[in-house]
Amino acid sequence: MPFATALLMVVLLALSGFADSCGFFYASKIWQNGLLSWSDLAKSALGWTVGISLYIVSLRPMAIAGVTSAEVQTTVWFAVTIIGVVILSGRFFHWPRLDQAIGLSVVVALGWLLARTSA
Repeated sequence: MPFATALLMVVLLALSGFADSCGFFYASKIWQNGLLSWSDLAKSALGWTVGISLYIVSLRPMAIAGVTSAEVQTTVWFAVTIIGVVILSGRFFHWPRLDQAIGLSVVVALGWLLARTSA
């Protein structure tokens, strides 16, 4: 696979995952005060719209590279989305050490699955 194609796939999936993490982050704020927050609803919808659009675009270079497995296609997206939510919330360093270790283990395990299933 050419380096440019691989880089394009990773960049598009990373941007897609980050946009979707914005969607999840702002969705958690929509009803926080008991009233609908239209601005958080709009930010959430925008995040998901951009995220799914970038994900669909990322499928083209993946198909060209022969990556057609749904598991492989979503693993990077899922990892970036989770990391994005954690970063946006700003609370990762307030988690107990055990929870931090488990969270990092999950990300490493996703990387492992990606490497094993893409071979």
